[in-house]
Amino acid sequence: MSLLTALASDLVALAPTAESPKPGTNWDAPPASPPGMDNIMPEWVGWAKYFAIGAGILGIIACGIMMMVGRRNRSHLSAEGANGLLWVLGGLSVVTLAAGVVPAIVT
Repeated sequence: MSLLTALASDLVALAPTAESPKPGTNWDAPPASPPGMDNIMPEWVGWAKYFAIGAGILGIIACGIMMMVGRRNRSHLSAEGANGLLWVLGGLSVVTLAAGVVPAIVT
């Protein structure tokens, strides 16, 4: 088994390697938007965030209605509404934080 491991190690050492990036080339350039997308992309992100917040508002209303209707003799419906409220608030948190968190991680 050790002969196989040594052979594999020798083969890996002989394999061609990729050229490492040189300082001062485009490898270390900050991310840039494609040509023509400077104005379009922020608009799309704004629309997506607007619709997501609208859906979140409707989701909270739906959860509230489920909790009100399920108050008497339908405790399962009320529990589903309360559980759904947590998911709606979690989704709204992700949508709201996305524009700030993603650029912080990527750059």
